[in-house]
Amino acid sequence: MHFETFNLKYKTMRILLSLLIVATGLYANAQHSKKGMLYLNKSLSAESINQVEASTSGGGIEVTGVSNTGDAHIEVYITENGHDISYSKDELDKKISSDYELSVTTSGNKLTAIAKTKRNFKNWNSALNFSFVIYVPVNCGTHLNTSGGGISLANLNGKQDFSTSGGSLEMKGLSGKIYGRTSGGGIVVSDTKDDIDLETSGGGIEASSCSGKIRLNTSGGSLELKQLNGNIHASTSGGNIEAENITGELVSHTSGGNIDMTSMNGSLEASTSGGNMDIKFTQLDKYVKLSNSGGNIHLQIPKDKGLSLDIHGDRIKTEGLNNFSGSVEKESINGTLNGGGIPIDIHAGSGGVTLAIK
Repeated sequence: MHFETFNLKYKTMRILLSLLIVATGLYANAQHSKKGMLYLNKSLSAESINQVEASTSGGGIEVTGVSNTGDAHIEVYITENGHDISYSKDELDKKISSDYELSVTTSGNKLTAIAKTKRNFKNWNSALNFSFVIYVPVNCGTHLNTSGGGISLANLNGKQDFSTSGGSLEMKGLSGKIYGRTSGGGIVVSDTKDDIDLETSGGGIEASSCSGKIRLNTSGGSLELKQLNGNIHASTSGGNIEAENITGELVSHTSGGNIDMTSMNGSLEASTSGGNMDIKFTQLDKYVKLSNSGGNIHLQIPKDKGLSLDIHGDRIKTEGLNNFSGSVEKESINGTLNGGGIPIDIHAGSGGVTLAIK
């Protein structure tokens, strides 16, 4: 009886394990099919690609640098207006030949991938979207454009120039001159350095572990900045700004959101027209300049520094204002701390100011 019970449990476990393996396989296939049907897989291992030019009207573009040149290749995926293909292979070939220009060529160490329509469609529900997934040597530059999908870049060294009219931008592990634009998506950039210039008209921006000259701008989203080092300009027309562990010089502005910054190490110029500002420094460098039209400002800075204070607001509170020489009024403070030095300029408009030195 004990053996039969054990045998039953063993068979049950085998069935459950088989079901799990099948489910895992189905999940993997589903993940793979999100890009669409794999239409073309072309090896680039015999080519010394150092430049990619890719353009598509409806799909996304992904470019990843690989250290093993034998892994270099390009994959072309197709969906029907974002959905699975309903055509047979022969029907799809005929439709592409009739209505589209699809070209994947290599010449002079350059890969060119183009997908575009030959004519305007009356029924866009049956239009095809072409996405490119490209693997090239690490030392490779790009020039990429898509009208409706996202762009993703990873592990590349060189000049990267890319834009999309309706998708997101994602970058990781890039170095060189990075120039990216999107009209309607968010931006995520990490582990990237040298010269970064990114802009979106309608999404938020997340930047982490980046260094160098950094320019970030959004017309309608929030900014999230973490572990950045260098000369940084980051602005938004309508969102909040959050920053943590910033080293170097940061110039950051928002037209209507709050500003929250911690573990700041360097120089700062920040402003908002309608939100509150809460800023904490661990180390000061050249200057701090804060302005606000209607919200409150709270600034915490380390003690034992020579400071030159010029502070204005509806009401001002201070903590640790020792060894000070100058004038302290209800709505203004002008003078020096520890003999003067780093300029601290704060203008809060109709809002209050709290200055904590500790």
